[in-house]
Formats: sequence, C-alpha cells, structure tokens
Amino acid sequence: MPAAWLLRRWARAARPAHGALTLRVVGAPEARKLNAAYRRRDYATNVLSFCYPGARGPRNRAALLGDIVLCHPVIALQAREQGKPLAAHYAHMVVHGILHLGGMDHRGASEARLMEARETRILRSLGLADPYQPRPRRAIE
Repeated sequence: MPAAWLLRRWARAARPAHGALTLRVVGAPEARKLNAAYRRRDYATNVLSFCYPGARGPRNRAALLGDIVLCHPVIALQAREQGKPLAAHYAHMVVHGILHLGGMDHRGASEARLMEARETRILRSLGLADPYQPRPRRAIE
C-alpha cells in the first residue's frame, strides 16, 4: 500500500480548493459488504465514493466532502493483471473516486470520455502514465 503522504498528494491533485475527504483502505470483505449495502452489488470493488451533499467550506462556499474507500486486494490484483505499477493504479483510483465526489460519472459514453480525459490530465500532472492506454504484455520466458 502506498504511503499516506502519497495518498494525500494524489488527493490534493484531484480535489477542488475547498473541501475535505477521508481516504480509507480496506480489505475485500469490507469492500464487498459496503458495495452490497450501498450499490446492491455482491462483490468487492476497487473504489467506492460516498458524497455528503450540502457541505460548506470557508466563506460558506460549497465544498467537496465525502469518503473514498479503496480496496487494497482488488487494486493490487488489477495492477498486476494490467501490468501497471501498484502506486500508479492507486493514484488512478484516488483520482477516480474524488471525481465521483465532484459529480462526475461514467454511465454513458460521453460522460466516460470526459471523466477519463480529466483523470488522464490529473495523472499526467503527477508524472503518471495514461491509465487507459494498453500496456504491452511481457513475454513469458
């Protein structure tokens, strides 16, 4: 799992100027339980976002507020399957979750393109590769 300072760095790159959030890293049983309870999907997922609407920040401005739940075993498995560094996949999931808190979604093709483009820009600003570009598989020796 990445260090706390890295998680904070990735979160700061994706969140608006005003707002607070909690990042939690959980195991598969808890991620599965939360996914079943809140999304009616009975499996552990990589990231869940829980937005608290109506939050207020400094000077009574609307603020992003919510929880991001990251499932370490799922993120680690996906990183291996996709041939990505674990830290890069964690960064992507943090950014992805925060964009959900900000109201972005990927239900339709046009929404998905907008969200993916924003994720890619944020990750590039952090010096990370486009998570949607396929990676060449290493040959088995």
